[in-house]
Amino acid sequence: MTQNWLFTSESVAAGHPDKLCDAISDAIVDACLTLDPKAKVAVETLVKGREDRSHIVLAGEVKLASGVEAPDYVAIARKTAAQIGYTSHGIGMDATSEDLCEVTELITNQSAHINRGVVQSIDEQGAGDQGLMFGYACDETESYPEHEGRWMPLAIALSQALTRKVSKAGLDGTLPWARPDAKSQVTLMHGGNGQPLYADNIVIAVQHMDMIAEYGTEEAEQAWIREQVIQHIIKPVVPASLIIEGKTIIHVNSTGRFADPGGPYADAGLTGRKIIVDTYGGRGRHGGGAFSGKDPTKVDRSAAYAARWAAKHVVAAGLSKECEIQLAYAIGVADPVSIRVDTFGSGNISDEAIANLVDTYFSFKPGHIIRDLGLSAPIYGVTAAGGHFGRKPEGATFPWEQLKQDVIDAFQAALSR
Repeated sequence: MTQNWLFTSESVAAGHPDKLCDAISDAIVDACLTLDPKAKVAVETLVKGREDRSHIVLAGEVKLASGVEAPDYVAIARKTAAQIGYTSHGIGMDATSEDLCEVTELITNQSAHINRGVVQSIDEQGAGDQGLMFGYACDETESYPEHEGRWMPLAIALSQALTRKVSKAGLDGTLPWARPDAKSQVTLMHGGNGQPLYADNIVIAVQHMDMIAEYGTEEAEQAWIREQVIQHIIKPVVPASLIIEGKTIIHVNSTGRFADPGGPYADAGLTGRKIIVDTYGGRGRHGGGAFSGKDPTKVDRSAAYAARWAAKHVVAAGLSKECEIQLAYAIGVADPVSIRVDTFGSGNISDEAIANLVDTYFSFKPGHIIRDLGLSAPIYGVTAAGGHFGRKPEGATFPWEQLKQDVIDAFQAALSR
């Protein structure tokens, strides 16, 4: 008999220094695509706070159409950081102040050698780089109405939902003491059949204003923060059936305090350092390439989206309980050099048959991915925090999460053959 097992995933909030960098980089991508839908962008951001001032460094390459003037990268960086909540030097950064926050811009033109491989017709457009990408889906979230339709591992879905909730609560006044920097972690106990049984532990760390003067002692301050986090963050997100008295342990700011200053003052941030947070929380594999700061000709991003899109259709159609699709590319070449489908023994038809269906109904040429998912639109800013997958599409955002009914019908028809 298969034993029960634990699995843990984590997430970080929009104000985490690394996520702040992802947000700035993606804001630049969106700004460039707004001006030129065929813009080529590869921009990294670094942030670090010091006692006298904070620093934002922008570095990378951009190519815009002839005659198109580049956006104001410095202004974009400041605006993005301020919208996340970094408007006070005392909490870790004041992006609105030129005296207290210096922005250094080191953005040049894209290499002509790279550009040559991706500026072609839709059918012949090559990959912007070599590499391997994975897409994954499973049915764990589908037993919980609060998270139905996400087709994701439950631990990462809950972790991401918790950090999205923390960020929203800090900005909308629900938790006026909460600062932008926060993290979450969820450990689930799974049964022998693989389904989650209960939350073994839930971890929340959230930076906060200093409230000892108000509450008298550190213990009283932290007790109040714990109560507020459980009431306003954990209970609205984690299904009650998963929180079992005597089994579920909840940690809130388990080091004792997480008071100002935090954010970039406490930790330097860099684009692309939270790739597991961005994807499947460790349940699905990752090819290693970050997403943020890259236009869709970079298959690190667009092919990972396409592989997720296809895998989600496989599981949603009932062909398997979980599905992972690997793609690999050579720079400048349109067709993937390899495609692999793995259902980990959960398939209702063979993996080979599923792979044939995927190959029939999805094209993984970079130009086709961009066309089919509408990836030339400025839709990337909302992906920078809270996860790229398992999100609810709104308007043009998260198109790789949209299910096509005709594909679902075709996949389901294969079950009766």
